[in-house]
Amino acid sequence: MRINGDMPPEKEKEEEEGKTVSLSTQQPQKLVVVGYALTSKKKKSFLQPKLEVLARNKGILFVAIDLNRPLSDQGPFDVILHKLLGKDWCVAIEDYRKRNPEVAVLDPPDAIEHLYNRQSMLKDVTDLNLSGCYGKVCVPRQMVVINDPLSIPHEVSKAGLKLPLVAKPLVVDGTAKSHELFLAYDQCSLSELEPPLVLQEFVNHGGVLFKIYIVGEAIKVVRRFSLPNVTKQELSKVEGIFRFPRVSSAAASADDADLDPSVAELPPHPLLEKLARELRHRLGLRLFNVDMIREHGTKDVFYVIDINYFPGFGKMPDYEHIFTDFLLSLVQSKSGLLGKLKNSRFSFSVIQNGKMSKSQCPCVRAQELQFETNHHFTTFMSHCLSCFVTTQPAQGL
Repeated sequence: MRINGDMPPEKEKEEEEGKTVSLSTQQPQKLVVVGYALTSKKKKSFLQPKLEVLARNKGILFVAIDLNRPLSDQGPFDVILHKLLGKDWCVAIEDYRKRNPEVAVLDPPDAIEHLYNRQSMLKDVTDLNLSGCYGKVCVPRQMVVINDPLSIPHEVSKAGLKLPLVAKPLVVDGTAKSHELFLAYDQCSLSELEPPLVLQEFVNHGGVLFKIYIVGEAIKVVRRFSLPNVTKQELSKVEGIFRFPRVSSAAASADDADLDPSVAELPPHPLLEKLARELRHRLGLRLFNVDMIREHGTKDVFYVIDINYFPGFGKMPDYEHIFTDFLLSLVQSKSGLLGKLKNSRFSFSVIQNGKMSKSQCPCVRAQELQFETNHHFTTFMSHCLSCFVTTQPAQGL
Protein backbone atom coordinates (compact mmCIF):
# COMPACT_ATOMS: atom_id res chain seq x y z
CA MET A 1 0.00 0.00 0.00
CA ARG A 2 1.25 3.44 -0.90
CA ILE A 3 0.57 6.41 1.30
CA ASN A 4 -0.81 9.42 -0.52
CA GLY A 5 2.07 11.51 -1.85
CA ASP A 6 4.64 8.66 -2.01
CA MET A 7 6.32 7.89 -5.33
CA PRO A 8 6.20 4.50 -7.02
CA PRO A 9 9.54 2.67 -6.79
CA GLU A 10 10.29 2.99 -10.51
CA LYS A 11 9.56 6.76 -10.46
CA GLU A 12 11.73 7.17 -7.38
CA LYS A 13 14.57 5.36 -9.17
CA GLU A 14 14.24 7.63 -12.22
CA GLU A 15 14.35 10.71 -10.00
CA GLU A 16 17.49 9.48 -8.24
CA GLU A 17 19.14 8.80 -11.57
CA GLY A 18 18.16 12.28 -12.73
CA LYS A 19 19.79 13.78 -9.66
CA THR A 20 22.95 11.80 -10.30
CA VAL A 21 23.15 12.95 -13.90
CA SER A 22 22.51 16.56 -12.89
CA LEU A 23 25.31 16.49 -10.33
CA SER A 24 27.80 14.78 -12.64
CA THR A 25 27.29 17.37 -15.42
CA GLN A 26 27.77 20.36 -13.10
CA GLN A 27 30.64 22.49 -14.40
CA PRO A 28 33.51 23.24 -11.99
CA GLN A 29 34.51 26.86 -11.41
CA LYS A 30 37.05 28.06 -14.00
CA LEU A 31 40.53 28.53 -12.58
CA VAL A 32 42.01 32.02 -13.08
CA VAL A 33 45.68 31.61 -14.03
CA VAL A 34 47.95 34.56 -13.23
CA GLY A 35 51.40 34.42 -14.78
CA TYR A 36 53.93 36.57 -12.98
CA ALA A 37 57.35 37.95 -13.89
CA LEU A 38 58.81 39.65 -10.83
CA THR A 39 62.22 40.19 -9.30
CA SER A 40 63.07 37.86 -6.42
CA LYS A 41 62.69 40.77 -4.01
CA LYS A 42 59.25 41.70 -5.33
CA LYS A 43 58.13 38.07 -5.38
CA LYS A 44 59.08 37.66 -1.71
CA SER A 45 57.26 40.80 -0.58
CA PHE A 46 54.16 40.32 -2.75
CA LEU A 47 53.54 36.57 -3.01
CA GLN A 48 53.19 35.99 0.71
CA PRO A 49 51.61 32.73 1.95
CA LYS A 50 48.44 34.53 3.08
CA LEU A 51 47.91 35.82 -0.48
CA GLU A 52 48.54 32.46 -2.14
CA VAL A 53 46.24 30.57 0.26
CA LEU A 54 43.37 33.04 -0.20
CA ALA A 55 43.93 33.07 -3.96
CA ARG A 56 43.68 29.26 -4.15
CA ASN A 57 40.47 29.36 -2.13
CA LYS A 58 39.05 31.84 -4.65
CA GLY A 59 40.15 29.83 -7.69
CA ILE A 60 43.25 31.87 -8.55
CA LEU A 61 46.56 30.21 -9.38
CA PHE A 62 49.87 32.13 -9.54
CA VAL A 63 52.35 30.65 -12.04
CA ALA A 64 55.93 31.84 -12.49
CA ILE A 65 56.84 32.87 -16.05
CA ASP A 66 60.05 31.26 -17.33
CA LEU A 67 62.15 34.10 -18.73
CA ASN A 68 64.31 31.62 -20.65
CA ARG A 69 61.38 30.47 -22.78
CA PRO A 70 59.26 32.41 -25.29
CA LEU A 71 56.19 33.87 -23.61
CA SER A 72 54.00 32.57 -26.43
CA ASP A 73 54.95 28.98 -25.50
CA GLN A 74 53.69 29.39 -21.94
CA GLY A 75 50.28 29.59 -20.36
CA PRO A 76 47.49 29.93 -21.20
CA PHE A 77 47.16 32.89 -18.84
CA ASP A 78 44.16 34.98 -17.88
CA VAL A 79 46.33 37.71 -16.34
CA ILE A 80 50.02 38.59 -16.55
CA LEU A 81 51.51 40.47 -13.62
CA HIS A 82 54.97 41.93 -14.21
CA LYS A 83 57.54 44.35 -12.94
CA LEU A 84 60.79 43.81 -14.78
CA LEU A 85 63.14 46.28 -16.42
CA GLY A 86 64.96 45.74 -19.69
CA LYS A 87 64.24 46.33 -23.34
CA ASP A 88 63.97 42.64 -24.26
CA TRP A 89 61.24 42.01 -21.69
CA CYS A 90 59.31 45.14 -22.68
CA VAL A 91 59.36 44.11 -26.34
CA ALA A 92 58.28 40.56 -25.47
CA ILE A 93 55.39 41.55 -23.21
CA GLU A 94 54.17 44.26 -25.60
CA ASP A 95 54.15 41.80 -28.51
CA TYR A 96 52.31 39.24 -26.36
CA ARG A 97 49.77 41.86 -25.29
CA LYS A 98 48.96 42.75 -28.89
CA ARG A 99 48.62 39.13 -29.99
CA ASN A 100 46.56 38.07 -26.96
CA PRO A 101 43.97 40.81 -26.31
CA GLU A 102 41.95 38.44 -24.13
CA VAL A 103 44.78 38.37 -21.55
CA ALA A 104 44.86 41.21 -19.02
CA VAL A 105 48.44 42.50 -18.84
CA LEU A 106 49.24 44.48 -15.72
CA ASP A 107 50.31 46.90 -16.99
CA PRO A 108 51.37 48.15 -20.49
CA PRO A 109 55.18 48.62 -20.60
CA ASP A 110 55.04 52.08 -22.19
CA ALA A 111 52.69 53.32 -19.44
CA ILE A 112 54.95 51.91 -16.73
CA GLU A 113 57.98 53.55 -18.33
CA HIS A 114 56.32 56.93 -17.80
CA LEU A 115 56.73 56.55 -14.02
CA TYR A 116 60.38 55.55 -14.15
CA ASN A 117 61.36 59.14 -14.89
CA ARG A 118 60.64 61.78 -12.27
CA GLN A 119 60.61 64.50 -14.92
CA SER A 120 57.52 63.00 -16.58
CA MET A 121 56.06 61.28 -13.51
CA LEU A 122 54.11 64.23 -12.11
CA LYS A 123 53.14 65.88 -15.40
CA ASP A 124 49.68 64.30 -15.43
CA VAL A 125 49.01 65.62 -11.92
CA THR A 126 50.01 69.12 -13.01
CA ASP A 127 47.39 68.99 -15.77
CA LEU A 128 44.57 67.92 -13.43
CA ASN A 129 41.70 70.18 -12.47
CA LEU A 130 40.11 68.84 -9.30
CA SER A 131 38.33 72.00 -8.23
CA GLY A 132 35.13 71.40 -6.27
CA CYS A 133 36.41 68.02 -5.00
CA TYR A 134 36.92 68.91 -1.35
CA GLY A 135 40.44 70.18 -1.88
CA LYS A 136 43.23 71.36 -4.15
CA VAL A 137 45.91 69.01 -5.48
CA CYS A 138 49.23 70.53 -6.56
CA VAL A 139 52.76 69.50 -7.48
CA PRO A 140 55.81 71.14 -5.82
CA ARG A 141 57.77 73.46 -8.07
CA GLN A 142 60.65 71.49 -9.49
CA MET A 143 63.49 71.48 -12.00
CA VAL A 144 65.65 68.79 -13.59
CA VAL A 145 69.46 68.79 -13.55
CA ILE A 146 71.05 66.47 -16.11
CA ASN A 147 74.76 67.19 -15.59
CA ASP A 148 77.36 69.69 -14.32
CA PRO A 149 76.74 69.91 -10.54
CA LEU A 150 78.72 73.17 -10.34
CA SER A 151 75.99 74.92 -12.33
CA ILE A 152 73.20 73.86 -9.95
CA PRO A 153 73.32 76.92 -7.61
CA HIS A 154 73.06 79.28 -10.59
CA GLU A 155 70.29 77.26 -12.26
CA VAL A 156 68.28 77.13 -9.03
CA SER A 157 68.60 80.88 -8.58
CA LYS A 158 67.64 81.42 -12.23
CA ALA A 159 64.54 79.22 -11.83
CA GLY A 160 63.50 81.05 -8.66
CA LEU A 161 63.21 77.90 -6.53
CA LYS A 162 63.10 78.51 -2.77
CA LEU A 163 65.17 76.67 -0.18
CA PRO A 164 65.14 74.13 1.32
CA LEU A 165 65.12 71.81 -1.68
CA VAL A 166 64.51 68.07 -1.89
CA ALA A 167 66.85 66.28 -4.30
CA LYS A 168 65.83 62.92 -5.79
CA PRO A 169 67.44 60.69 -8.47
CA LEU A 170 65.91 61.37 -11.87
CA VAL A 171 65.47 57.69 -12.77
CA VAL A 172 63.48 55.23 -10.66
CA ASP A 173 64.97 51.80 -11.32
CA GLY A 174 63.78 49.79 -8.32
CA THR A 175 67.07 50.04 -6.43
CA ALA A 176 67.34 51.45 -2.91
CA LYS A 177 69.49 54.27 -4.30
CA SER A 178 66.71 55.46 -6.57
CA HIS A 179 64.52 56.03 -3.50
CA GLU A 180 67.11 58.06 -1.59
CA LEU A 181 66.50 61.73 -1.12
CA PHE A 182 68.56 64.67 0.10
CA LEU A 183 67.48 67.88 1.80
CA ALA A 184 69.57 70.91 0.83
CA TYR A 185 69.48 73.88 3.21
CA ASP A 186 71.77 76.34 1.41
CA GLN A 187 72.52 77.22 -2.19
CA CYS A 188 76.28 76.67 -2.15
CA SER A 189 75.94 73.07 -1.01
CA LEU A 190 73.82 72.24 -4.07
CA SER A 191 76.99 71.73 -6.12
CA GLU A 192 77.75 68.65 -3.96
CA LEU A 193 74.79 66.80 -5.45
CA GLU A 194 75.22 64.16 -8.17
CA PRO A 195 73.11 64.63 -11.33
CA PRO A 196 70.96 63.51 -13.02
CA LEU A 197 68.37 64.49 -10.45
CA VAL A 198 65.15 66.36 -9.73
CA LEU A 199 65.03 69.30 -7.31
CA GLN A 200 61.69 70.00 -5.62
CA GLU A 201 60.74 72.81 -3.29
CA PHE A 202 60.22 71.38 0.19
CA VAL A 203 56.67 71.84 1.49
CA ASN A 204 56.13 71.76 5.25
CA HIS A 205 53.57 69.03 5.97
CA GLY A 206 53.71 68.26 9.68
CA GLY A 207 56.00 65.28 9.20
CA VAL A 208 53.22 63.01 7.91
CA LEU A 209 52.80 61.59 4.43
CA PHE A 210 49.73 59.83 2.98
CA LYS A 211 50.50 56.74 0.92
CA ILE A 212 47.53 56.12 -1.37
CA TYR A 213 47.46 52.59 -2.80
CA ILE A 214 45.40 52.10 -5.96
CA VAL A 215 44.43 48.59 -7.10
CA GLY A 216 41.98 48.95 -9.97
CA GLU A 217 38.96 50.69 -8.46
CA ALA A 218 40.06 50.10 -4.85
CA ILE A 219 41.76 52.82 -2.81
CA LYS A 220 43.57 52.30 0.48
CA VAL A 221 45.31 55.07 2.44
CA VAL A 222 47.93 54.73 5.17
CA ARG A 223 49.87 57.34 7.14
CA ARG A 224 53.66 57.31 7.21
CA PHE A 225 56.13 59.48 9.07
CA SER A 226 58.00 61.83 6.77
CA LEU A 227 60.48 64.71 7.03
CA PRO A 228 59.71 67.22 9.81
CA ASN A 229 58.84 70.86 9.17
CA VAL A 230 61.71 73.25 8.52
CA THR A 231 61.35 76.59 10.34
CA LYS A 232 62.71 79.90 9.05
CA GLN A 233 65.03 80.04 12.05
CA GLU A 234 66.39 76.57 11.27
CA LEU A 235 66.83 77.50 7.61
CA SER A 236 68.90 80.56 8.55
CA LYS A 237 71.25 78.58 10.81
CA VAL A 238 71.65 75.17 9.17
CA GLU A 239 73.90 74.58 6.18
CA GLY A 240 74.71 71.58 4.07
CA ILE A 241 72.95 68.61 2.55
CA PHE A 242 71.34 65.83 4.58
CA ARG A 243 70.77 62.33 3.21
CA PHE A 244 67.65 60.28 3.95
CA PRO A 245 68.00 56.67 2.67
CA ARG A 246 64.35 55.67 2.81
CA VAL A 247 61.58 58.03 3.87
CA SER A 248 58.00 56.78 4.45
CA SER A 249 58.88 53.07 4.52
CA ALA A 250 56.51 50.58 6.18
CA ALA A 251 58.63 50.77 9.34
CA ALA A 252 57.68 54.45 9.56
CA SER A 253 53.95 53.77 9.93
CA ALA A 254 52.10 56.61 11.66
CA ASP A 255 48.63 55.04 11.71
CA ASP A 256 48.73 54.27 15.43
CA ALA A 257 50.69 57.34 16.52
CA ASP A 258 49.25 60.08 18.71
CA LEU A 259 49.20 62.87 16.15
CA ASP A 260 47.71 66.33 15.97
CA PRO A 261 44.26 65.76 14.38
CA SER A 262 44.88 68.53 11.86
CA VAL A 263 47.95 66.64 10.64
CA ALA A 264 46.59 63.11 10.90
CA GLU A 265 43.24 63.69 9.18
CA LEU A 266 43.10 61.71 5.95
CA PRO A 267 42.41 63.50 2.65
CA PRO A 268 38.67 63.54 1.80
CA HIS A 269 37.57 60.33 0.10
CA PRO A 270 35.75 62.09 -2.79
CA LEU A 271 39.00 63.90 -3.58
CA LEU A 272 40.95 60.63 -3.58
CA GLU A 273 38.35 58.91 -5.76
CA LYS A 274 38.53 61.69 -8.33
CA LEU A 275 42.35 61.76 -8.23
CA ALA A 276 42.60 57.96 -8.61
CA ARG A 277 40.08 57.89 -11.47
CA GLU A 278 41.86 60.67 -13.36
CA LEU A 279 45.31 59.16 -12.88
CA ARG A 280 44.16 55.67 -13.89
CA HIS A 281 42.84 57.16 -17.10
CA ARG A 282 45.78 59.48 -17.83
CA LEU A 283 48.54 57.06 -16.86
CA GLY A 284 46.86 53.97 -18.32
CA LEU A 285 47.78 52.04 -15.16
CA ARG A 286 45.83 50.01 -12.60
CA LEU A 287 48.50 49.21 -10.00
CA PHE A 288 50.28 52.18 -8.44
CA ASN A 289 50.51 54.36 -5.39
CA VAL A 290 50.61 58.10 -4.84
CA ASP A 291 52.63 59.84 -2.14
CA MET A 292 50.66 62.87 -1.00
CA ILE A 293 51.23 65.50 1.69
CA ARG A 294 48.99 68.21 3.16
CA GLU A 295 50.54 71.67 3.33
CA HIS A 296 51.03 72.48 7.01
CA GLY A 297 48.55 75.03 8.34
CA THR A 298 45.94 74.23 5.69
CA LYS A 299 43.03 71.81 5.63
CA ASP A 300 42.57 71.18 1.94
CA VAL A 301 45.81 71.98 0.06
CA PHE A 302 47.60 68.78 -0.96
CA TYR A 303 50.75 68.02 -2.93
CA VAL A 304 51.58 64.87 -4.89
CA ILE A 305 55.31 64.32 -4.54
CA ASP A 306 55.80 60.84 -6.02
CA ILE A 307 53.99 58.09 -7.96
CA ASN A 308 55.22 54.50 -7.93
CA TYR A 309 54.22 51.59 -10.15
CA PHE A 310 53.38 48.26 -8.45
CA PRO A 311 54.59 49.42 -5.02
CA GLY A 312 54.93 47.27 -1.89
CA PHE A 313 51.33 46.06 -1.79
CA GLY A 314 52.36 43.43 0.75
CA LYS A 315 52.63 46.26 3.29
CA MET A 316 49.09 47.46 2.58
CA PRO A 317 46.46 46.35 5.13
CA ASP A 318 44.14 43.61 3.76
CA TYR A 319 46.05 43.56 0.51
CA GLU A 320 45.37 39.88 -0.12
CA HIS A 321 41.57 40.44 -0.11
CA ILE A 322 41.76 43.62 -2.19
CA PHE A 323 44.10 42.10 -4.75
CA THR A 324 42.27 38.80 -5.26
CA ASP A 325 38.93 40.60 -5.63
CA PHE A 326 40.57 42.88 -8.20
CA LEU A 327 41.94 39.96 -10.24
CA LEU A 328 38.57 38.21 -10.37
CA SER A 329 36.70 41.36 -11.41
CA LEU A 330 39.38 42.15 -13.99
CA VAL A 331 39.08 38.75 -15.69
CA GLN A 332 35.29 38.91 -15.63
CA SER A 333 35.13 42.41 -17.12
CA LYS A 334 37.81 41.69 -19.71
CA SER A 335 36.09 38.55 -21.03
CA GLY A 336 32.74 40.35 -21.14
CA LEU A 337 34.17 43.28 -23.05
CA LEU A 338 35.98 41.05 -25.51
CA GLY A 339 32.69 39.33 -26.29
CA LYS A 340 31.01 42.67 -26.87
CA LEU A 341 33.72 43.86 -29.25
CA LYS A 342 33.74 40.61 -31.21
CA ASN A 343 29.98 40.27 -31.56
CA SER A 344 28.73 43.83 -31.86
CA ARG A 345 27.85 45.77 -34.99
CA PHE A 346 30.49 48.25 -33.79
CA SER A 347 33.38 45.88 -34.55
CA PHE A 348 31.70 44.72 -37.79
CA SER A 349 31.49 48.25 -39.11
CA VAL A 350 35.17 48.81 -38.31
CA ILE A 351 36.26 45.77 -40.35
CA GLN A 352 33.91 46.58 -43.22
CA ASN A 353 34.85 50.22 -43.52
CA GLY A 354 38.54 49.60 -42.90
CA LYS A 355 38.90 52.66 -40.72
CA MET A 356 38.15 53.87 -37.20
CA SER A 357 37.85 57.50 -36.12
CA LYS A 358 38.58 58.97 -32.70
CA SER A 359 34.93 59.88 -32.17
CA GLN A 360 33.95 56.19 -32.42
CA CYS A 361 36.53 55.04 -29.86
CA PRO A 362 36.31 55.73 -26.11
CA CYS A 363 40.11 55.77 -25.97
CA VAL A 364 41.45 59.32 -26.13
CA ARG A 365 44.71 58.05 -27.63
CA ALA A 366 43.11 56.56 -30.75
CA GLN A 367 43.45 58.74 -33.83
CA GLU A 368 42.89 57.37 -37.34
CA LEU A 369 43.44 53.59 -37.29
CA GLN A 370 43.61 51.54 -40.49
CA PHE A 371 42.72 47.83 -40.41
CA GLU A 372 44.17 46.13 -43.48
CA THR A 373 44.51 42.70 -41.84
CA ASN A 374 43.03 40.69 -39.00
CA HIS A 375 46.28 41.22 -37.07
CA HIS A 376 45.78 44.99 -37.26
CA PHE A 377 42.28 44.63 -35.85
CA THR A 378 43.57 42.36 -33.05
CA THR A 379 46.11 45.05 -32.18
CA PHE A 380 43.33 47.63 -32.03
CA MET A 381 41.19 45.40 -29.79
CA SER A 382 44.11 44.88 -27.42
CA HIS A 383 44.64 48.64 -27.27
CA CYS A 384 40.94 49.36 -26.76
CA LEU A 385 40.46 46.64 -24.15
CA SER A 386 43.28 48.07 -22.06
CA CYS A 387 41.66 51.48 -22.11
CA PHE A 388 38.20 50.19 -21.30
CA VAL A 389 39.36 48.14 -18.33
CA THR A 390 41.56 50.98 -17.07
CA THR A 391 38.95 53.71 -17.24
CA GLN A 392 35.63 51.99 -16.65
CA PRO A 393 34.24 50.60 -13.36
CA ALA A 394 34.29 46.80 -13.41
CA GLN A 395 30.58 46.47 -12.76
CA GLY A 396 29.77 48.86 -15.59
CA LEU A 397 31.33 46.76 -18.31
